[in-house]
Amino acid sequence: MSEPKVPILAPEDTYKGWLFKWTNYIKGYQRRWFVLSNGLLSYYRSQAEMGHTCRGTINLATANITVEDSCNFVISNGGTQTYHLKASSEVERQRWITALELAKAKASRMQAESDDSGDDSTSPAASQGAGSRNSEVQSTLRTLNSKVEDLSTCNDLIAKHGSALQRSLSELEGVRLGGETSEKIRQVTERATLFRITSNAMINACRDFLALAQAHSKRWQKALQAEREQRVRLEETLEQLAKQHNHLERAFRGATVLPSSQSNPAIDSKGPVPGKGDVSDEDEENEFFDACEDVQEFITVPADPKYHRRSGSNVSGISSELGMDDGTTSLDEQSLASNPESPQSQEVVPVRKRRSRIPDKPNYSLNLWSIMKNCIGKELSKIPMPVNFNEPLSMLQRLSEDLEYYELLDRGAKCQSSLEQMCYVAAFTVSSYSTTVHRTGKPFNPLLGETFELDRVQESGYRSLCEQVSHHPPAAAHHAISERGWTLRQEIALASKFRGKYLSIMPLGSIHCIFEKSNNHYTWKKVTTTVHNIIVGKLWIDQSGEIDVVNHRTGDRCHLKFAPYSYFSRDVARKVTGVVTDKDGKAHYVLSGTWDEKMECSRVMQSSRGGENGADGRQKTVYQTLKAKELWRKTPLPEGAENMYYFSTLALTLNEPEEGVAPTDSRRRPDQRLMEQGRWEEANAEKQRLEEKQRTVRREREREANRSANPAEEGKEPADGALIEDSISDSPLKTEEVEIASEPSETTYKSKYHPIPLS
Repeated sequence: MSEPKVPILAPEDTYKGWLFKWTNYIKGYQRRWFVLSNGLLSYYRSQAEMGHTCRGTINLATANITVEDSCNFVISNGGTQTYHLKASSEVERQRWITALELAKAKASRMQAESDDSGDDSTSPAASQGAGSRNSEVQSTLRTLNSKVEDLSTCNDLIAKHGSALQRSLSELEGVRLGGETSEKIRQVTERATLFRITSNAMINACRDFLALAQAHSKRWQKALQAEREQRVRLEETLEQLAKQHNHLERAFRGATVLPSSQSNPAIDSKGPVPGKGDVSDEDEENEFFDACEDVQEFITVPADPKYHRRSGSNVSGISSELGMDDGTTSLDEQSLASNPESPQSQEVVPVRKRRSRIPDKPNYSLNLWSIMKNCIGKELSKIPMPVNFNEPLSMLQRLSEDLEYYELLDRGAKCQSSLEQMCYVAAFTVSSYSTTVHRTGKPFNPLLGETFELDRVQESGYRSLCEQVSHHPPAAAHHAISERGWTLRQEIALASKFRGKYLSIMPLGSIHCIFEKSNNHYTWKKVTTTVHNIIVGKLWIDQSGEIDVVNHRTGDRCHLKFAPYSYFSRDVARKVTGVVTDKDGKAHYVLSGTWDEKMECSRVMQSSRGGENGADGRQKTVYQTLKAKELWRKTPLPEGAENMYYFSTLALTLNEPEEGVAPTDSRRRPDQRLMEQGRWEEANAEKQRLEEKQRTVRREREREANRSANPAEEGKEPADGALIEDSISDSPLKTEEVEIASEPSETTYKSKYHPIPLS
């Protein structure tokens, strides 16, 4: 490692240079570029990072600076931030200490002055405050001027008396005295001369200071006045915005659905409104993204303005992108309002009010290690778990939560372009993970034959039905159909492994989405879910892997990558990237976002091969795109969600008791209902009873099967291995298992699974 350069003293009291910063016991001290400016000490990995990525900043106004040895020193601001730094030499360390102490003193003084002037800055009469400030500055300057005049008078007196003293000393030198006395007189003369020179220099410096203060006082006054006026304007603007927000809130609460006669006749489901929100507006910004083939990373590069203007022939080719403009919601709502078949245009039916709260989660302590230490390496379905680690929902209800953002499929059903429709389907696949970011509780494993029906036809236009169709291995089937032109079905089975520090859950099976109008058939699979800090620390969940969403009718494909969390990564956490391509492999859209917050889409205008940038020498593809449009954004959790298992608004209603549901419905599970009510001891006892009941029924079923297969061995007990059961799967409600559909091929799709009819 090369020797760090000497720190640079830049203008405006900015101090820069290389220092070694302690990171951890593995890497030790790492070389970092530090910048001291305006009382703030910031550091970067290199000088090139100064324009975009700051690794950390500490305020010196409240920091303590401690010297440890000849090269090491520590900067701390009360425990929240502590930097252990090392210079290459003692001289360099002293330069940094001096600069830091001066910056700290200056920052403390400025903070004190700002605190003292706080009362004045809040004065309602800004002009009077500015006038008083002006008079104070003038008075200070007059005082300084008088003091400088006094110093000048003193200097004249010093010069006068100093000259007289020198004459007297010169006369003494002429007198014949001893050699020692003459030497003393000469020393006194030299010191008197130095004193006079120093006093003259002091007076000159005072005069220069006064001249500078007078020269800059007017500029300071103007700057102060401009800041005050700007603050007043900002306060007025904020007040107006608050009033407008309040007015819009009241208007939204009192708004009603427009009748079909008031809807805009120009807006029709057959096509978008020409001209409104067109992506060809000249003020539209273009962005360029660099997408790597193996790891999709995007960077911004300069735009080419030639794509801002389009002829009439190619506007039709991209007019469908209007559906993803900022006016997407209003367009969809107006289309629904103008559609005579829409339920909003019919007679308004009172919508059932769903619950918005459940009992708060009790605070029960439990030793997790005592349960998990003997389960390392086993499958999750073989681990007996109490309800303390569960949430009061069944796995079937968690599957139904995939429809949390069903509006994305509603919008996709109205798209004219299959590629644009693919963007909405891809955003829907990502949105299904947003409910898991804080949900560390394990759902109840369904009983064999257990069902869950979610009827939201009146509110949202869809109905969903889930059923546990297999016991070993546990598997479920999910079917949802919407009145707005789409059908969703999936078969799901989980493979899980507990590795001590983390738990990996690998979903098996495919998800199918079919749009009635276009007959587009999409399929995809889910990524791996990992629960970290099982034994020690706070539980947190990560999603990682890749998803290929395939349109089996057109051959379009969207490749999504869920980047795993890495402590050393510079990317945003929970990042998701993707590219939508047609059957020929040509890219049309670039997707980016996070699986816990939002997804955006950018239309690709041109793509080209870049240089070799990958570690393995592979080329990157540069995508030239239009400005990103937001496809999906997560709805905030309800108030108090941290005390209700971090349930979303939809999740709070899933276990709400309803009349007329099937006897096998998840809402009728007694152990799950007892846990929701906070009676966990009773829930554990009920869960154990159901498990034992299921074991008994399965043993009897296996005996019947053995008697039929081997009549000569009638009465013989089955082997012990045949009695190993899923201790979390509870009581059988059916004795017949349903075969799960096999995965369709990429080009043709034939399913052996016939979904359960909803009627």
